[in-house]
Amino acid sequence: MKITHVEAIPFAIPYRKPLKFASGEVHIAEHVLVRIHTDDGIVGIAEAPPRPFTYGETQAGIIAVIDKIFAPHLIGLSLLQRETILNNLSRTVGNPTAKAALDMALWDALGRTLDLPVTELLGGYTDRMRVCHMLGFDEPAAMVDEAQRMRDHHGITTFKVKVGRRPIHLDIAVVRALREALGDDIDLYVDGNRGWTAAESAAAMKEMAELGLLFAEELCPADDVLGRRWLVSQLDVPFIADESAVTPADVTREILGGSATAISIKVARTGFTTSQRVHHLAEGLGLEVVMGNQIDGQIGSLCTVVFGSAYRLTSHRAGELSNFLDMSDDLLTEPLHIQNGELTIRPGPGIGADIDPDKLRHYRQDT
Repeated sequence: MKITHVEAIPFAIPYRKPLKFASGEVHIAEHVLVRIHTDDGIVGIAEAPPRPFTYGETQAGIIAVIDKIFAPHLIGLSLLQRETILNNLSRTVGNPTAKAALDMALWDALGRTLDLPVTELLGGYTDRMRVCHMLGFDEPAAMVDEAQRMRDHHGITTFKVKVGRRPIHLDIAVVRALREALGDDIDLYVDGNRGWTAAESAAAMKEMAELGLLFAEELCPADDVLGRRWLVSQLDVPFIADESAVTPADVTREILGGSATAISIKVARTGFTTSQRVHHLAEGLGLEVVMGNQIDGQIGSLCTVVFGSAYRLTSHRAGELSNFLDMSDDLLTEPLHIQNGELTIRPGPGIGADIDPDKLRHYRQDT
């Protein structure tokens, strides 16, 4: 089970509809396919989605750090030496999605070697998750139309609404229009991507108090330490730390400091190994947890449901698993399908993903 070769392959697939939010917007999925080869002929795969406006990573940067720094420290190690591998990767600061993709590809290779699904290796709690759909910036009528389409076609009944960095009255109007159009049978929460101040956040949440929101996520920057503590102390819904609470240490700081009361786990930035540690910490602290989305393609979405379904805590809430629907295509031989508002894991070993060689040949950017 020794690692013999590591690949970082750039590919680009356009979105049918770009996702717009407070910290940026995405028109093309310029991602990196990571493949880990072993001496047994096994190949584990994962996907790294660059998010320069959130973590400072670019597609070219992910490829460079994997090829020049990470791969030389992985080759020759066993798939079972996860702690050594994690230590080797942590010597280099930053680069979260590059590290996460390597970690998940390693778990995929291990599952394929042992002929076991990764979900069972992690915890094996269930085989599915309810789906939450993210709604990016648009006019109220357009966002209502999208939500209704997701509910009617896919059975989705939980929606995360992007807010911040535009007139507050427009964001409030969107959330109110969604509640009025879809009724009380759906769950709604808002995500500001740090786009409001603490005062703006408090005013907006007060205006939306009667709309029955489930959560509030990253409404204002964590750097505004006192302002965010003041905001969180007066909210009557859980406040989710997302990009401000990536590592277990981040989670500890935000929660014990009073700057958040819930967390988002994104395997695209913490892989399976560190996500396990964040999960166990959250479980010990009694926190609400949601499985987040890094605007992943189908490989990344599958990795999210693989991890989220492994534990009771992470499968309790709907996970952000649907934004691949906005992509014009993907790399899997069998596309994912959301049915009755749920996404299930794939049967078979590893994460259950197989790459279509023709699609990879068409979309890869290094040939």
